[in-house]
Order: sequence, then C-alpha cells, then structure tokens
Amino acid sequence: MNEDAKRIFQRDRRPHLFRPWTVRSVTLRNRIVLSPMCQYSGSDGMPNDWHFGHLAARAVGGTGLIFTEATNVEPRGRITPQCLGLWNERQRDAFARIAAFVSAQGAVPGIQLGHAGRKASITRPWEGSRPLAREEACWDAIAPTSEPYDERFPPPIAMDASTIADVLAATARASRLAREAGFKVVELHAAHGYLIHEFLSPVVNTRTDAYGGPLIQRARFLLEMIDAIRSEWPMDLPFFVRLSCTDWIEGGWTLDDTIALARLLAARRDVDLIDCSSGGIAPRQQMSIHPGYQVPFARAVRERSGMATAAIGLIHTADMAEEIIANGAADLVALGRALLADPYWPINAARALRGQVDWAVQC
Repeated sequence: MNEDAKRIFQRDRRPHLFRPWTVRSVTLRNRIVLSPMCQYSGSDGMPNDWHFGHLAARAVGGTGLIFTEATNVEPRGRITPQCLGLWNERQRDAFARIAAFVSAQGAVPGIQLGHAGRKASITRPWEGSRPLAREEACWDAIAPTSEPYDERFPPPIAMDASTIADVLAATARASRLAREAGFKVVELHAAHGYLIHEFLSPVVNTRTDAYGGPLIQRARFLLEMIDAIRSEWPMDLPFFVRLSCTDWIEGGWTLDDTIALARLLAARRDVDLIDCSSGGIAPRQQMSIHPGYQVPFARAVRERSGMATAAIGLIHTADMAEEIIANGAADLVALGRALLADPYWPINAARALRGQVDWAVQC
C-alpha cells in the first residue's frame, strides 16, 4: 500500500445507515424510517391522493420503511374529523393502492394503528387544536377516567368493560384490514398522551380496578391490544410499539417504567421493536428539546431490555443518523421533519456518507 494512502482518512463505503435490517420475514433496504405524521387531510377516515403523494414520494426518495400516519381503529378514535381510519373495506382498498406502490419502489409499507382517547374530537392544528363544538359534529371521547386533557376539553367517558371490549374488537378488525391491504409492518401507537398511553401513565390512570394501580395492571390494556393485533397479524410479520419513554412530569411515567415494560414485551416475543418517543400526556410537561434529545431513550431501552429500538426526535443530518446506528444507540432512525422537507433525504444522505446511491424504480 502507498504510504500516503495510509494517512488518508477514508469513510466506510458501506455506511451503517444503509445496511439492510431483517426482522422476522421482512428485510428493510436501509435503517431509515418515515415516522408516522398526521396529515389531517382525509374524509371519513379515507386516505386520498394527498396521502398517496406524501407516502409515495418518500418511497421514491429511498426511505426503507414507510409508515402511514396514525390510523385510527374506530371513528371516535380520530384526533380530528380529517384523520385517517381503518374500520371498513373502502378504507382498506384505498390503503392497498398506497401499499402496493410503496412496495414496488423497494420500500416496506407500514401502518401505525392508534386511538386518540381523551385527546379526540378537536380541530386541526392550523385551526387551533381546540375541542369541536356540537355544531361541528363533535363526538364523545373515551379514556381510562373522566378527567379531561385540560380545562378546555369536555370530560371523556370513563371506559367500562364493554367499552374496552369494543376497542379491542375494533383493533383486531383494523389489523385484519391492514394485512389484507398489503402492509408488512404494524406499529401500535402507545405514546403521546393517546388512549394506550393514558392507561400506562399514573398521571391519567387513577383506576382502582384490574386496569389501574401498579405498572403491570396499568399495562394490561396495552397487552390486550397487542393480543388483539396478533390475533389477526401473522407471526412472520413485524410488530412495533411506539412508547413515550417519559412523561416529563414529576410522578409520571418514567424511563425506568419504559425499560420494565420493554423487558416484559421482550419476554412475550411478539413485539419486535420499541419506537422511542416521549411526552404528550398533559400540558404541564416540562421538555428540553434539541437535536437528538430522545436518542438516549432508544439507547437505554436497547441496552437494558435487549429490545430493538428506533430513535426519533430532530434527527436531521446524515452524519447524525449514521452515528446513531454505527454506535449502537438504535437499530433504526425515524425521521419526520427532515423527510417532510426533503423526500429525497435518503439519496442525499447516501451521497453525503459516500455510500451507494439507489435510484427509484420507474414503473
């Protein structure tokens, strides 16, 4: 070897960010994930050309795993009237068109299933995120207790055994429809102050029955939701869970709670990855936000539970994403704003890291 060559710093031509990752029967072409992001542009839960364009563009741009926005398992689970849902065959067929195109581009189509709980029935962010009025066709929200999200919100209906059973049945149905639509990864949204997170967090869950009290009982609803999904979601297909790793509130859900839950999920062997987010349970949270502020959660959960993790939260540069994967902080990086700003972020990141650029398949 030339002596000068020994002194020249050279990047690895196989960046960790662009190495494939296999989970169950599915292989992602890289470690880049389009994070679920609400578009607030549907009607009666139906995805339309806006959603097709949004998701298709990121598949063309080289992203490995393309998630839909939070897709609600029943109408009352929507955040806004314009949020998406999956409770009928018309919605399934509209999603199938999107999933097929994403797959044709070499990306993996994923769907995030969720339920807004007490944060449902509001206007869109650019309309103030305020509770809908009666004349705006509002609906009654449900939650573990009747305590509202804040003073602006009406009290939700506290869920009884019958209501819980209805949501579990709706979740199983949505899982079947997602499978029929051609999705290959499902993620259950148990974060950001929505229904499942409301059961997990002691900030909201003050129940005195089998769904309240110690962590294992507050986790019961989540575990039943996982069972409902797996009743229709094949074991050879991956299953992720998004968690808020801390409430950012004294006396609330903590990182230690998340790790205890992750260990429980790891022992069950039906969940494959924890998507590590934080916050959202109540307006009084105190967050310190900066690039990569949630990455330590992904590293801690990965190291202390043995579960695979996804890191999210203001990850915006190729070097930052590469560092997260290469140094073992997470298995995947989920991008939101970065991919909104640049659908071709993966291609540009491959160039920046001097890796191989995979161009779109024109079909």
